[in-house]
Amino acid sequence: MTTVPPGHSPVIKAPLKILLAAPRGFCAGVDRAIQIVEQALQKFGAPVYVRHEIVHNRFVVDSLRVKGAIFVKELSEIPDTAQPVIFSAHGVPKSVPDAARLRNMFVLDATCPLVSKVHMEATRHHESGRQIVLVGHRGHPEVVGTMGQLPAGAVTLIETAGDARAFTPQDPGKLAYVTQTTLSIDDTAEIVAILKNRFPGIAGPVKEDICYATTNRQNAVKAIAGKVDCLIVVGSPQSSNSLRLVEVAERAGCRNAFLLERASGLDWDKLPPLASIGLTAGASAPEVIVDEVIDAFAERYDVSVDIVTSAVEHVVFNVPRQLRASAG
Repeated sequence: MTTVPPGHSPVIKAPLKILLAAPRGFCAGVDRAIQIVEQALQKFGAPVYVRHEIVHNRFVVDSLRVKGAIFVKELSEIPDTAQPVIFSAHGVPKSVPDAARLRNMFVLDATCPLVSKVHMEATRHHESGRQIVLVGHRGHPEVVGTMGQLPAGAVTLIETAGDARAFTPQDPGKLAYVTQTTLSIDDTAEIVAILKNRFPGIAGPVKEDICYATTNRQNAVKAIAGKVDCLIVVGSPQSSNSLRLVEVAERAGCRNAFLLERASGLDWDKLPPLASIGLTAGASAPEVIVDEVIDAFAERYDVSVDIVTSAVEHVVFNVPRQLRASAG
């Protein structure tokens, strides 16, 4: 029980219900990528070189940097070394491992297995003589990596429904599509429906490319978005899947949905009157920041937390064998 000093009135906090979406935060691909960097540091010592951000989260990247990871934009920034060189979870164009082989680099590939699946699908369709349509966002590292699996001009990028309607293939009878793994389920479904309506023979993935974690996190947001005064997505502005969660929340009926990197970025003056909030995290955002946000609200409100579970995840991806061998 809190003791109130003489002459002071007790501070009465307004009640606030937090609906905490589940699942949220790290997916198996992100968890694997971070483990690869951490285990490489443990086994081989610092430095470990990482091409691009291992995942799109500043907190994660800064934490790994402190432990001895050196992040570079291109392989040319890495000196001749026997230390590990790690490719990010988003995947890389074929030219990158080719360049690494020429320099005899010791490579650990942290590409998410679900992204690698898209690479293999695109390659298979190309080898079958089909023109590839990639549904995705221009400039995103995953898109750059997927397009870079094939010769220039072999892949056509479709970003919007309008692009799908305007697209003119070389041969309508020899088409296939793949998608970025972190897209909005609803937006992608609309674009794919347009392509299938225009080109009934277009080939697609056996199993949809949008990953299980993206699907689950979007569905979890839909389950709470219409029940809260605002919805906060913990994540980075560079994170495609986090940005999509904000859009999903808005479409699902939440008038105040926004992205938040750290609790220190909360602008209390701009928040509406609150009786309830929704809280989730993108697939590259650590749970420690979710806890940080809950603590920030608990300083101002009498907080109660309800976990709203829409799916349970059991997916785990193994790290490369060069790291698994160290456990023996």
